[in-house]
This record gives sequence, structure tokens and C-alpha cells, in this order.
Amino acid sequence: MSLPDPASLPLHGIKVVEFTHMVMGPAVGAILVELGAEVVRVEPIGGDSTRNLLGSGAGYFPMYNRNKKSICLDLKSAEGLEIARRLCDSADVVVENFRTGAMDKLGLGYEALAARNPRLIYCSEKGFLSGPYENRTALDEVTQMMGGLAYMTGPPGRPLRAGTSVIDVTGGMFGVIGVLAAIEQRHKTGRGQKVSSSLFETTVYLVGQHMAQMAVTGQPAKPMPVRISAWAIYDVFETKDQEQVFVGIVSDGLWQKFCQAFVLTELGADESLKTNSQRVLQREALLPKVRELFKGYTKAELVPILEKTGLPFAPIGKPEEMFDDPHLAASGGLGATTLPDGRATRLPILPLEMNGRRPSQGGDLAKPGEHAVEVLQTLGFDAAGIADLQTRKVVGE
Repeated sequence: MSLPDPASLPLHGIKVVEFTHMVMGPAVGAILVELGAEVVRVEPIGGDSTRNLLGSGAGYFPMYNRNKKSICLDLKSAEGLEIARRLCDSADVVVENFRTGAMDKLGLGYEALAARNPRLIYCSEKGFLSGPYENRTALDEVTQMMGGLAYMTGPPGRPLRAGTSVIDVTGGMFGVIGVLAAIEQRHKTGRGQKVSSSLFETTVYLVGQHMAQMAVTGQPAKPMPVRISAWAIYDVFETKDQEQVFVGIVSDGLWQKFCQAFVLTELGADESLKTNSQRVLQREALLPKVRELFKGYTKAELVPILEKTGLPFAPIGKPEEMFDDPHLAASGGLGATTLPDGRATRLPILPLEMNGRRPSQGGDLAKPGEHAVEVLQTLGFDAAGIADLQTRKVVGE
């Protein structure tokens, strides 16, 4: 797949300044940079602590900070703050995800920056939008628990967070949607605005279908592991070689294709199983038969048969298996990246095609402060001035 000229990307020419850490804020910049924006990440002297997280946090920085420029500033110093303000003076977008009020205390809040740059779009990623909870500290997992997602994910009595930072990333996506809408509105008004998205409201939006289910049926939604399925066959099944495959039969036509593919002549001809509603009522009798059927095949034998039927199906995959997924390899879904220790790897890129092409294809991670000289030169600093700032630790080297 050919790659587009960077100048042809939709956000080419848009300048973004990031004051972020962890996942939610960096996810905003990660999306914008893949769409062609220039993103300058302002880090503390020595670099963002997210770079050094262990365990489940070890992948945060490499996943959400590729292709960004880095400058390290001492924001506790007047000079460091003034450099940050000057960066924002020429920016189209500022992104921040620090505790409510933190940027205002530094003089880097929306009102202060917009007074200097009225066209500025200021994206604030928070735990909660305006309201009684707005000053609470929140994390992805906190709001999954509060907003009903953990309740819906785990079995009854065992709330379980989703297996990725789904609210951080989705909240970042909503932030990008707001930024793009504000850019479009700026074309008409000439002015920027503040855009906010949040973890809690994002969680509630995602469980909105279960709220609507309650409104429609009058019955509270049950956690997904014990829900009443809308379809009779919609489950994970074990194969002969102890592998697992999800299979869903979600229409009457697919039921017939399933019966034909596995030569289930009697089931296919059974008038009491012709419709989905009929099959749902007999789900407890049908499922054991299907489980026994699939137990007679290895995963390697079962997958080609399911592929031919057109049924929705999926072998149960693990994240590490995605590195060798043939579809991702063929479609360019993973982009080359060099990790901070010099090792090469491939990580997912924006899951989007525009004009039949991926907007970007991988990219590297900046070292802390790697672009300080370049960024300061754009602000008019000469070599001597930059060296002086670095010597006095206003700017990281």
C-alpha cells in the first residue's frame, strides 16, 4: 500500500502543543499526528514519567507518542513558562490532561492562552465534565467502575475492568472529534474555543445501550456473561485441540448456511428452528449440540469451514499474536517503530483509510527534549540563547 505525501494529509499545517501524561491526553495527539498535524510535546526536565512505567504501563508511551516532537521545560521557572506560552501563541491546538485547575495555576489555562491567541483550540481531557464530580481524581478504571462498564463486563458480583485502557483511548477519540469540529467552526468564526472530554461521561456513553435497554424493556441489563442473548448461537466454543473459537449465528439465512456446512440436515429442516426467536427459546437444548459438534474439530479444521459459511466467527486471539496476523501484515496495519532501547518493533497505526490509503505508517519516539533546539529556533532563539537556557536547566538537553 503506497503512503501519501505528508503534505497531502488532512491536518498538514496544524500545529499542536501537548501538556500530557499517561494515556488519555497523549491519545489525542497520537491521532492528530497520524492525520498530519505537527505535535510538540512539552515534558518536564528529564522527560515524562510515563516513559518509565513498568508492567501493564510499559506500553503506554511507545503506543501513544510516536512521531511527536519533544521539548523539556522547567514550568516552575518564569522563563520556562514564557517559552511554553510562546509555543501556544503560534499553536492551533493545545492538549492537556492534568488535574482540574493545574494548568490555570501555571497561567496556561484556556482563558490566559486565548487572550494571547484567540484562534486557539484548547482540548482539556478530564475525569469528569462540569458538575458535582468535576474536581474528583479519576482514572480509566475508576470510571469503568462508576459508570457501569465493569459491572457489565464481569460476572454477577465480580465487576471487571475491560482488558485495555478503553475509556482513556475512547475519551481521547472524543477529544479529537471536538478538536476537528472546533477547527471547522473556526473557519466560520475566526475564533477558537475550549473543548473538553472526560472519562466518566465517555463510560456512560458506552453503556448507553444498556440504559436504553432498561428504558425499552423496563428490566435492568444483566452483566454480559449472564445476559439473555439476542441469538441462540452466539458464544465461545472449544475445539478438539483445546483452542477456542467464537461463533455467532445472527440471521435465519446464516442458520441455514451453518446447517449445510456441517451437514446438519435434520436441524436445518426442523420447522421449530426456522426463525431466530424460535431458536432463542430452545437455546439451552441447541447449545450443547453445537458444543459437541465443534469439539470434533481442531481449530485448524474448523476455521476454514466457518470461513466459507460467511458466519461471524473469530479464533480467540492474544495481543502478542497480532504481530504475526496475516491480515495486518498484508494491509499495513502495523507500523515500524524503534523502541527507546534501540530495538525495532511494529505497533498498530490509526485504523483508518483515506482515499484507499493509511494516513501514516509507523514512526519513532523522540528522546526527552530531542527537538528542543529545533523548537526554540522557531521561536527566535539563537544558538547562544539556547545553550544558556540548557545550562541553567530551564530547557532540558
